Amino acid sequence: MKISHEVPICLLEDSLDFNDYQYCLPHLLDQDEDYKNFFYKAKQQGVYIIMDNSLHELGHAYDRSRLLYWINELKPNEFIVPDVWQETNASIVNAKEWINLELPKEVTKVAVVQAKNFLDAVLCYQTYKDLGYQKIAFSYGAEYYLEHSSHPNKNLAKALGRIEVISRLYNIGIIQPTDRVHLLGCQVPQEFSWYKDMPFIETIDTSNPIMATLDGIQYGRNGLTDKPKANMNDHFYTTNLDYNLLDWNLRMFRKLLK
Repeated sequence: MKISHEVPICLLEDSLDFNDYQYCLPHLLDQDEDYKNFFYKAKQQGVYIIMDNSLHELGHAYDRSRLLYWINELKPNEFIVPDVWQETNASIVNAKEWINLELPKEVTKVAVVQAKNFLDAVLCYQTYKDLGYQKIAFSYGAEYYLEHSSHPNKNLAKALGRIEVISRLYNIGIIQPTDRVHLLGCQVPQEFSWYKDMPFIETIDTSNPIMATLDGIQYGRNGLTDKPKANMNDHFYTTNLDYNLLDWNLRMFRKLLK
């Protein structure tokens, strides 16, 4: 699994040393000159870039015209097409529109499974494959994940629920070993260690170790019991970081995946 951690502005250059690829939030390309210049430079240096649609940060996908502008301008390696939180039909409608849009040939379109129950997830995933999507993502934190785990800790229950959903999709043949899957975010970092035997999990992105650092939380050797409360939206311009704690959390994150 290739890993990318979203970071505050002050860590962008440092992230080239600990990220396997860079995860780009398009609304920030319009909002911050340093952020934009960093991604221009990264692209010129041949860094692999996955561009999101900023749903998680904004509550809705970023403006369509600006998304198209930045896709054509930056030419990311992958682009996560606009989805609608926990709405299967609306996300499929978007996916149908975007699969037919002509983008630079080097851009792989990624569709996100959105669902309110397992049958929705089956429909969503299979529809994306039928439409021709070469890579599909699963978000973290969906409420229906709780239907697949009875763990009393809600954060752990959602993490366990996501792997249960993905495992069931694999066991019934909806997900194939040769598929390409991205995992969007996480509740707790140890979740990613549970996917070791799933070769189709290709990439993951999460700001979890950075947010834990901002909360002053040190990763345990088994991960965390709760999701950090810090949110990147509130800390994009922070410079107040404990770099020793950050280094520990980043190293422990990697160790959890081994």
